This record gives sequence, C-alpha cells and structure tokens, in this order.
Amino acid sequence: MKLDRINHILKEEAVALLDGLPNVTIKGITYNSQEVKDGYLFFAIEGYQRDGHEYIQDAVGKGAVAVIGEQEDVEVSVPYIQVADGRRALSIISDYYYGFPAADKTVIGVTGTNGKTTTGHLLKSMFEEGGVSCALFGSTGNIVNKEKHPAGNTTPTLLEINRLLAVSDDEVVIVEVSSHALTQHRVEGLVFDYALFTNLSHDHLDYHGSMDNYFAAKKKLFRMLKKNGKGVINTQNEWGEKLAGELRKENTSIVSVGAGEDSDVSISEYDGEAGELHLRHNGKGIFLEPSVAGIHNMYNIAMAYSTVKLMGIEEETVARAVAGFKGVEGRFSVHYLSGDRTVAVDYAHTPDALYHSLETVRSQCTSKFIHLFGFRGDRDEEKREEMITVSARMSDQYILTLDDLNSISKEEMEQTLYELQRRYGRENGEVIPDRTLAIEEALIRSGEKDWVVITGKGEESYQQEYHYPASTDAETVFYLEKSITRR
Repeated sequence: MKLDRINHILKEEAVALLDGLPNVTIKGITYNSQEVKDGYLFFAIEGYQRDGHEYIQDAVGKGAVAVIGEQEDVEVSVPYIQVADGRRALSIISDYYYGFPAADKTVIGVTGTNGKTTTGHLLKSMFEEGGVSCALFGSTGNIVNKEKHPAGNTTPTLLEINRLLAVSDDEVVIVEVSSHALTQHRVEGLVFDYALFTNLSHDHLDYHGSMDNYFAAKKKLFRMLKKNGKGVINTQNEWGEKLAGELRKENTSIVSVGAGEDSDVSISEYDGEAGELHLRHNGKGIFLEPSVAGIHNMYNIAMAYSTVKLMGIEEETVARAVAGFKGVEGRFSVHYLSGDRTVAVDYAHTPDALYHSLETVRSQCTSKFIHLFGFRGDRDEEKREEMITVSARMSDQYILTLDDLNSISKEEMEQTLYELQRRYGRENGEVIPDRTLAIEEALIRSGEKDWVVITGKGEESYQQEYHYPASTDAETVFYLEKSITRR
C-alpha cells in the first residue's frame, strides 16, 4: 500500500488533507509506538489512560513515514493528517492495507450484556463438529487457524482482527462485539452476515449513562449487517423484544428465540437435573443433552442453534456438539475438591449474570454454598446494591472482597466494601478484603457436599498482589487446596 493513496481512502474522514504525499510503500500500520519500524504509518489515538499524540516523536524517531491523528497544529517532520476520529480511520486504513480479509468469509457478531463468550464458543463447537473451520475473537482469546492468541479487550480493533484474518484459512469468523467497541468504531468496516443479541441488563452505565444509550450502542451492530443479513434475537428479555420490534419495522430479517410458542425457536422444556433440553423449531421438536447447566446456558445454546441452522448445520451435528461442549474456562468452571466439595469460578459481574450463576448452583447444591465476590474500581457503582441483595438472598453465606482496583486505592476500596456491607448487607455476609485470604476462609468453612462460588474475574489474572502467590481465582483454589490438606 502506497502512502499517496491515503488522501483518496480518507477523503471523507480527514479534517485536512495534505497535497503531494510521497509515493512510498507503507510497510506496516500501528497505534502502538513500541511496534513502529522503518516505513510504518503511525496512528496517534487518544485513549482513556494514554494519549497516542504524546508518542508521535517517538514513532517518528523509530522510522514512521507518516502520522494520522486527531489533534490540530501538530509539529512533526513527516506528513501529518488530521482526522475527526482516529479509531474509525484506523479501521478503514487497516481494511485497505490487509486487502479486506473478511470479505470472503461468513462473519457473525455476538453482542449482549451476558452470554457473548459462551454463545461464541458454542457456535464454534457446532461449526467445527460440522466440519466448518472457524475463527473466534473474544474476551478469552482470539483463535485463528486453531491457534490461540491473547486478547487485550473483549473486542479487538479491526487492525488486530485483520492482521490475523490475513493469514486465516477459516471459513467462518465469530466476533464478540461489546458496546464499547461499537461506540468506539473498533469494528468499523466489518459487515456481518449474522448478528446475535443475547440479552441486556444493568452494566456499563458509568460509560453509557443510561440503559437507553446502552441499548442504542448494542443496536449499532444490526446496522452493520449485509443487505441479506439476519439478526438472531433473544426476545425472552424486554430489550430483546424491543430490538426485534424495531428491526422488523426496519425490514431487517430476524429469527426470534424465546420460551413462547410465538418464537421462531423456543425452549419448550428444560430439565436441569436430567440434563435434557427440548427446543421447538418450525413445529419440530429438537432434543439435546447439554453438558453445561443453567437456564441462561440453554438460551445460549438456543441462540447458537438458531444461527448454525441458517447455515445448514444438521440437528444431529448440533446434538453432538452440545453434548461434548465442556463450557468456557472462567465461565462457570467447576472444580471438585477433596471432602466432596465443589468450587465454581465464574466471570459473572452483573446482577443478572450473578442471579443466573447462583441459581445454577442452588439447583445443584444439596447442602450449603458460600459466595465470594467484589466490585471493580472506576466501574458502574449503581449495580452494587443489587448484586449484594442477590447474593445475600441466594447464598447461605457471602464474602465481599477485592476485585480489580483500577485507579482506586486499596484503602479506599476496602472502605467502600465495609460501607456497602453496612448499608446494604445482611447478617449472612462479611468483608475479607484480601481476595486470596477470602477464598481460603471460604474453603475452610466448606464441608461435605458444600459449594464455594467465586465470581467476578473468571480466568482473568489478578491486577494486584495478594497474600498468597497465585494469579487467578482457580490458581488460588488449587494452591490453597494443597495447603489446607497438609494442615
């Protein structure tokens, strides 16, 4: 790709175009100054923690041949093009640079507050059981050509997606699409064959301001459908019902998933104890034996089934995939400990997700269960009271502990936990700030047939140090299991 093509590509995005750009080859593009090499095009993007404009001179010193940024009057020795939105410009340029690598693939986007990751992995499992190769971009990692790459955000930038798709042999691409990604133009330029809406509940209101704004952000995905694209909507949710109604008025083709007979695909019966799920589709009953539990997962299965059926995957293939699906690491991962005790590690960090996670435990636990969770600093504070209420009502005991602090000090967050417990807590709850010590206490208290449920982080690594040398909740559990057993 030549630098002098930039004016043509960005003619609608640029605030001011530069005449006479040199006819030099762009050897790479990046928004990370540490990645810049000779011949690179550098994007200066203003982030929430760092401003890329501060690294322009560093990028030029490493060999950047041009810079694209949002600020005006930037003094730099190479061509500088000012654009209105750096992220959008980055997406557009990356498509041209990598030759639109998603164009010959079937692209599926999954959005919603909860269930994106599990639904994405279910889709992948169903496709691969049917012999269809599949790439997946999501919060637990990016998988291309069956090789896993680490993920920085739930949804990578289109630059990162295109880098991997440029060498991908996969036929289908599944992308978890967050509301942040949609409002920040991270997937601008992707066009989707299918768009899935799992649900919407209280989350990220510190960013969006209101549920209506949050909903509007999610709806953007459905404006990115191809002309003949289809939406798959969980209408067993007031926001899903609202979305389905609006899309029908806009003549967008949709498949509805719900519990009622008026749904295109309906959950007619679920027996969690027997592990049996009955779906109804086009008047036909579909019998499945899921290896995962919980009504929320049955909707994830129904959503994935509804999508792969549109692409011709047979029911028998779906049945095999569902029976063999072991879940996603950190999404209700179950571990069996000595003394007939069970530990579940789950990512649930919203009131709705927490309810379904604890409901699943309650349906399987024949004794007592202890729930351990916390709250992230700099995140939506309005949901905290509801989460404490859900935990206090559904668990036998709960422990409030630290989660990611972000910019909040440890001391401030500890005070917050004690204040939350004082204001909203119940007698069956307490505060143990150190997360590893809280897990230790929960394990010590657990007895035969008891459950310990740890939510909030899933498989994510700890951001701060705790008393015991472990980096994830699961690591802490296994470390302490050995330690407690030796005592």
